Amino acid sequence: MNVTAYPPKGAGLESLITEKRSCWERLKAEKRPIFIYGMGDGAAKIMSVFARFGIAVSGIFASDEFVRGHSFAGYRVHKLSEVEEMVDDFVIVLAFAAGYPSLVEYIRELAKRHTLYVPDVPVIGSGLFDYSYCMEHLPELNAVYRNLADDESRRVYLNVIQFKISGNIRYLDAVTSEPEEIYRQILRPTRNENYVDLGAYNGDTIRELLRYTHGKYNSIHAVEPDRKNFRKLVAYIEENEMMQVSLFQCAAWCCDTELPFSSKSGRQSVLSSSGESMEARSVDTLLKGAPATLLKMDVEGFEREALWGAAKTIGKFAPKLSVAVYHRNEDLFELPLLVHTLNPRYKLYIRHRLYIPAWETNLYAIPEE
Repeated sequence: MNVTAYPPKGAGLESLITEKRSCWERLKAEKRPIFIYGMGDGAAKIMSVFARFGIAVSGIFASDEFVRGHSFAGYRVHKLSEVEEMVDDFVIVLAFAAGYPSLVEYIRELAKRHTLYVPDVPVIGSGLFDYSYCMEHLPELNAVYRNLADDESRRVYLNVIQFKISGNIRYLDAVTSEPEEIYRQILRPTRNENYVDLGAYNGDTIRELLRYTHGKYNSIHAVEPDRKNFRKLVAYIEENEMMQVSLFQCAAWCCDTELPFSSKSGRQSVLSSSGESMEARSVDTLLKGAPATLLKMDVEGFEREALWGAAKTIGKFAPKLSVAVYHRNEDLFELPLLVHTLNPRYKLYIRHRLYIPAWETNLYAIPEE
């Protein structure tokens, strides 16, 4: 498994993707007991794929602090120590996302003691990102790969693909970037940014940006649809007495309309066919012709629509872009190609920030000088 060398720029991904057997196929062939680590939506999605492949589940365990004698999907939830006492050799399938350094390190240590898979299941949408999916979309993947601006982007892109097929976290470990690197080397924020934050959550990305601009900016437009998150965002802005900030409790979309929205009181509040009606706005109408210099999008699988809603802004002002490309299987190629269509002047970069699975894999588009 080659996760460190820089792949050649001119090569096609068909010659570089070495993971041809998916983690699902490997799990189906396993003779050892398979235990799922985690509960909730992620575990339910994985168990659904297990059923399709005929993969047997031997049990479920959770972190010690979550184990209180309860059950999930008909299985008693164990502690890891209980499983290790019962079984000498077993396989672990991780069923939740980890972004905190201490938790990621714990998972890495776990992978040293047991065979660990982290299956890639889309946050939004259906289907599996396996080798056949890559071959089906090889022209699009190659088009992105060959247009990336630097060797590191090509290395990250290839490793993320290899991870999605294999479920092996070593591919991600080898290409995880620190925020400092991304801000200093790619985004290079100034003290005069007109910042647009789509999916502002509680203001966490605004805080992160201002650390690099020493609290300076020209203007901020922040969009957050979730009611509880929006209250936290408002509180952050008011507590810090920030000026020239416009806050919008709405969804980011391609046009101004109303959409059904399901609030989960967290990062993954999403558009849903059964949700309450929510106002949706486009960036172009929110800005009313005002310039943007930095535009961030992390809108839970609807980045494509949000990009179209910012088409005029992107075409006219070419703001630096930070766009999540991990919610849907097709995001990894559709979104970079769309950005290139909206404004061919951009140089495209891919970086992966600390997260397991391949969440926090982002496209950074920087206008050519």
